[in-house]
Amino acid sequence: MMQHLNGGITRDMPIPPKRPALTSIKITPVPVLGKFRPMVGKCCQQCTPDSLSRHSKKFEQSPYLGFSNILCVNETHTRYRGWLVRRICGVLFVCGCKVYPSHANSREERVSGSNRVREALAADSKAPEAGDSQGQLHPLSSFRPVINTCISPFFLRCVGWAMMKVFESVFGSIQVNLNHLTALCRASEEGSLLVYVYVRQSIVDNIILSLVLFFNSLRVPYAICPVQITNSFLRSILQKIGMILLPSSAATEEEAEMDNLYAPVMTSLIRELLHEGQALSVGVSAESGQGGQWLGRIRQLIKDGSLPDISLVPVGISYDHLPENHMQVGCVFRWLFSLLWKKPAGIVRVHLAQPFSLQEMSAPGRCKVDEWRSLKDLLQPVILNNSAESKFGQRKVSWLWLSHSASDTTEPNHQGRELSAAIAVHLIFSATSCMAVMPTNLVSSLLLYRHRTTGVSTSRLCRDVAWLTDEFLFRNKDVGFGGNLAEVVHYSLVHLAPHLIIAAVPSRQDPLILLRPTLDATLYLDLQAQIVTHTFILEAVGACALSSMLYDIASSGISCKVRTDSADGDEVKGALEFDMVLCQSELTKRALQLCHLLPPGFRPPCQSPQSFALNAIDSLVQCGVLITEEVERENPICDFWKREDALTWTTTDEPYQSDSDCEEPESCVYKISQPNHCPDMLLFLCNMLAGRLRALCWTTAFLEQLRTPLPEAHFVTQLCSHLCDTANKKKRHYESCSPEAARAAVGTLIDLGVLLKEPQEGVVVLGVTPVYQEPKNIAKLQRFIQQYIKDT
Repeated sequence: MMQHLNGGITRDMPIPPKRPALTSIKITPVPVLGKFRPMVGKCCQQCTPDSLSRHSKKFEQSPYLGFSNILCVNETHTRYRGWLVRRICGVLFVCGCKVYPSHANSREERVSGSNRVREALAADSKAPEAGDSQGQLHPLSSFRPVINTCISPFFLRCVGWAMMKVFESVFGSIQVNLNHLTALCRASEEGSLLVYVYVRQSIVDNIILSLVLFFNSLRVPYAICPVQITNSFLRSILQKIGMILLPSSAATEEEAEMDNLYAPVMTSLIRELLHEGQALSVGVSAESGQGGQWLGRIRQLIKDGSLPDISLVPVGISYDHLPENHMQVGCVFRWLFSLLWKKPAGIVRVHLAQPFSLQEMSAPGRCKVDEWRSLKDLLQPVILNNSAESKFGQRKVSWLWLSHSASDTTEPNHQGRELSAAIAVHLIFSATSCMAVMPTNLVSSLLLYRHRTTGVSTSRLCRDVAWLTDEFLFRNKDVGFGGNLAEVVHYSLVHLAPHLIIAAVPSRQDPLILLRPTLDATLYLDLQAQIVTHTFILEAVGACALSSMLYDIASSGISCKVRTDSADGDEVKGALEFDMVLCQSELTKRALQLCHLLPPGFRPPCQSPQSFALNAIDSLVQCGVLITEEVERENPICDFWKREDALTWTTTDEPYQSDSDCEEPESCVYKISQPNHCPDMLLFLCNMLAGRLRALCWTTAFLEQLRTPLPEAHFVTQLCSHLCDTANKKKRHYESCSPEAARAAVGTLIDLGVLLKEPQEGVVVLGVTPVYQEPKNIAKLQRFIQQYIKDT
């Protein structure tokens, strides 16, 4: 199913009325490859083939329905017509939406009477010795409001109407793909239990998801809210529209997980909600793994036989102007209502992927967590001993699991926890893959990664945006815009204007656009450009591996000469021509080692690192950076009958053995492409990962001046301060100072065996392991990371 890109601006996309004369280039609706809107959100072919075949056939046979703006409500959305209806159409529309009420009748007794809760109460010191039924509820008094969360039709309609009015002033439009909603309607009619999973970006993520489902007459899910709300009035309202809040006794989600009763009570609550036929929505953080424990609890319920199966729905929510991420919901509501008299800014696009079976994904042979290996085993021999052999295996993510409770029995074995972590990582990848690329994402990536030092003219920026748009569509990535290119670029520059320097040069007709060299501006554009990095992750890994190999070659003293069509001899006017060939095995080995350092969510856990590394090198050939050359041999590869090993046979009992297994793999070499844009393209791809790798390199240097052990929160705080101080001294590389980059660096060092994570007196402390307390080992680790970075 393909949608043709509109010849004009999307009808729900607000464009400022005044715009400078940038260029007259247009995205024309020519029916060729790269000019169609791809279908996103398909199930994984390797992990859930049955779900893919079941949903894809129905989806492809349905006609294309397009996008709908849920904030654009008029009289055609109601059963009535007339002058008065046009003024109260919002109220009539909300009253006409279907509501699936949910009451908490006797839910508290069922939760407190479950085996999990009884065992936790028996093991807890606060449990009463007598068998009084009223006394047994006393330790659960702080959980009673959470257990009695319900969905009231009256409060849901009132809050839905109020949030629609607020979002009309905050966002220009909230667009949803109607074809994806059709698939969810069919799944609901079949009686499937749905759990929506999204990547946490803002506090309004679950509100937007609930509004999208409510306004399309789908069941509103019970939403897991990871933020503490202290206002009693807000708590009572939100608990009547299905918000599962933190207990009032816990300040943060981590503190709630430390309670020995929290995990069994929440697991029993989820069991009762799903038995009632309700839906759930869970947000998962790609940096810390928060939210992954809820998926582990649901998987454990299926394993125990408490639930037959559930359908997971990855949700991609894209913002072209990310809302401020307030940590207190009270502040969020004050911020939202303060924008009622401001002009709307930004567009939101929601993609709901195809539902797939959690039981099918958890089946043996899908996610082979028994083949996972620690990052210490994979990379430490290479770092410390300079081993030439690369160990194969999937990286084990030990720090992604959030649950800190010692009595948490939802995942009693270590392999079960790793399987839940693998499912969480896969869902992070799936939700990120179905996100649409907004125009601000494209412009941010070009200004940050390609034209950061010299700036760019508006006409050149328009050409780069057109080129990058085709690249996204070619990779089956949806874009959240269409139409006149000049208007799209101007729309992006208006939203990014506070973080840019737009200068009018007298000698040039086009304005010059530069990134403002400040910490806030760089971090904002880096956050906007992350979706671009996810899309080009194969090319970025391959480019960093190629850059590492070229750096070693340049250090060895091998020279290169310059070739030009308009110059004779070695006159320096053209592109660099390297008199060398690059070995495929060496490039693949460096790409394999680099892919182990990637944070979770950049690639699916069902794909082997070896396959990912090979695809990374092949992607450089496809984008024109490398050229494949055949190794000189006596007989060509295609001349099969003249080869000496043409009739080699083998004997084996392996049913899947093939004759090609006895042949040695054909060697392959590459050369650097000669077009003038090749160095710019290589630098553009390398810069996508440079920020995270540089943060990891600066963190290793930070360990030498740190007195450990320290509590994890204090460690991360001091690390962020050190990263900011380092960037301020260099007056550049501010993208390496973000808290997300610091947390990812700490997690990588924990997996690598550099930092040791231990619980002490109710807190988690971090300390440097004895091996890396030696300065020479820290220096080896820094050299290993620096080989992938252009400059540190």
